[in-house]
Amino acid sequence: MQRYSIFSLARNALTGHKHWQEAWRSPEPQPAYDTLIIGAGGHGLGTAYYLAKEHGLSNVAVLEKGWLGGGNTGRNTTIIRSNYLYDESAALYDHSVKLWEGLSQELNYNVMFSQRGVMMLAHNVHDVQVLERHIYSHRLNGVDNEWLTPEEAKAFCPPLSIDRGARYPVMGAALQRRGGTARHDAVAWGYARGADARGVDIIQNCAVTGIRTEAGRVVGVETEKGFIRAKKVAVVAAGHSSHVMAMAGVRMPLESVPLQALVSEPVKPIFPCVVMSNSVHAYISQSDKGELVIGAGTDQYVSYSQRGGMQIPEHTLEAILELFPIFSRMSMLRQWGGTVDVTPDRSPIIGKTPVDGLYVNCGWGTGGFKATPGSAHVFAHTLATGEPHPINAPFTLDRFKTGRLIDEAAAAAVAH
Repeated sequence: MQRYSIFSLARNALTGHKHWQEAWRSPEPQPAYDTLIIGAGGHGLGTAYYLAKEHGLSNVAVLEKGWLGGGNTGRNTTIIRSNYLYDESAALYDHSVKLWEGLSQELNYNVMFSQRGVMMLAHNVHDVQVLERHIYSHRLNGVDNEWLTPEEAKAFCPPLSIDRGARYPVMGAALQRRGGTARHDAVAWGYARGADARGVDIIQNCAVTGIRTEAGRVVGVETEKGFIRAKKVAVVAAGHSSHVMAMAGVRMPLESVPLQALVSEPVKPIFPCVVMSNSVHAYISQSDKGELVIGAGTDQYVSYSQRGGMQIPEHTLEAILELFPIFSRMSMLRQWGGTVDVTPDRSPIIGKTPVDGLYVNCGWGTGGFKATPGSAHVFAHTLATGEPHPINAPFTLDRFKTGRLIDEAAAAAVAH
């Protein structure tokens, strides 16, 4: 990482960063690449980074219709956890958590990963039974998770109300201490800088308008900057994956829906962890700037909107105040939405497609950010070798033919 003296920082501030070294290049596209990645979010940039670093493949370009990290990577609530139910999901998400733990050192870029703990609340007998089942499953898979009494939950998160007379009283909680948060834009910037330094071209403001195939094999993509030939094309376009895949004639089992979040005015540190509740349908943490980051559920209609309906944040805030009455006088600062792609079993699709040379990484729903390094790492392996990594082998598109689904609707938490 380049270091600057205090005088250098002052000079650049006064000259409008005229002499500031760019973190990555802004190249024009070459006529051809070995691999093209469509989508410069965390998953796409991370895939390019691991292709170059782990597999020595640098004749790679990442194409982005806007600016890197400007999609769901920059529009989420930054929660990281691996407390998913099934063996396949536990392996994938915990692989990601392990990579998160060393990511700042790996990229030489501070992604502000904070293992402050993720606590999921139980409000009724059903919740208790479900969370205890999850805890046992996680332990069998080597994933940390533990049961807390209401008093222990409040000791871990003092703002939490455990009033027995509440409409949804807290009957206990499951705590994954290794879970937490990270800085979303820093993740994109760190991967972008690392990929660029290894020769990957990151081409922004270059929308893909078509995917060209010949005799059942991909040969390149049409873009706003002309045709680019490629031996392999990987689609990592989050909520727009089905639209991009349709350019190659591939129909995906996806629905795209808005997912909303909002933040409060900033306050001094008061909230030490992440708290999630399925029953009251909300989750909350505190950012390093002091804002309370509050997540809602998905809107109940298919749409590519990044706004969503106003009833969603209203209901979410009502839920938050049931759990944390202490915040009743706080003002909300801003609200936003992202477009997420959801599969029927609420698990991702990572691997080959019926078109030779065309690969896809999609269907993360609301769990995409937490999986960023793990998803990118195994997808890079698949692209480089043409075969799935053992961790992503169960997450093929073919499972919707065979019926070997990985139903994570409950573990995906409040958004489904």
